[in-house]
Amino acid sequence: GSREAQRFSLELLLDGPADKMGCLIEFTAGAGGTESCEFSMMLMSMYKNFAQAQGYSASIVDTVPGQEAGIRSGVLRIKGDNVYGWMRTETGVHRLVRISPYDTQHRRQTAFASVAVSPLPEDDEQNNMDFELNPSDLEIETYRSSGPGGQHANTTDSAVRIKHLPTGIVAASQSQRSQHQNKASAMMVLKSRLMEMKIREKQEEKKAFKDSLGDTAWGNQIRSYVLNPYQMVKDHRTNYETPQANRVLDGEPEYLSPFMEASLLQGL
Repeated sequence: GSREAQRFSLELLLDGPADKMGCLIEFTAGAGGTESCEFSMMLMSMYKNFAQAQGYSASIVDTVPGQEAGIRSGVLRIKGDNVYGWMRTETGVHRLVRISPYDTQHRRQTAFASVAVSPLPEDDEQNNMDFELNPSDLEIETYRSSGPGGQHANTTDSAVRIKHLPTGIVAASQSQRSQHQNKASAMMVLKSRLMEMKIREKQEEKKAFKDSLGDTAWGNQIRSYVLNPYQMVKDHRTNYETPQANRVLDGEPEYLSPFMEASLLQGL
């Protein structure tokens, strides 16, 4: 129907250098303790469900568990046509307002999670990426992965953190079985983020992007998900909103896609 027609016309807007690619989505819990860790996990499952409902393949690449529940951080990989083009406008700080199940006094709490979307070429395209990484630009360290409650999940130093010295971008992986696999996973995330940075530099958003990597990122709230005392998801950039908060958080395309469509139409 007209909905498919609108979607098709929007796909014509996806003409950026990486829009046709898959993507990685990184989640980081912000202020708000356990609630923010829970919210990060809710967002990860929202996008995973959304991707699968659209016929894309989605897999969790890495997670760092929260102290009590949820995740302190995580990386989701989505493969499919035009995935990065659709998802790239989801980058920013998301805000949850609800009565926390972890609060014995049943107060309303606000939690924050940051979402960062970067393009991911297919494996066979990895080598055709515009840049070569110079090994001397990389600082690689290994450490023990942490489980829930800060316990060491492993007795060996199999987790890997890689820092790209010229840009300061850091990527880490702790969920794979071996140090070798964690290193490969962290490199994939690092390359994806560098590629995203190159694209943004071309759009002359260098400063804005650098700011978005710092603490100021938490000021850039793009969307609120309110579950109590009423239900509403509202995008602060496009003003698109819906009272169907649970259906958005379930990742139902019918309710989440319009947020992405509104952002694309506004040229974000």
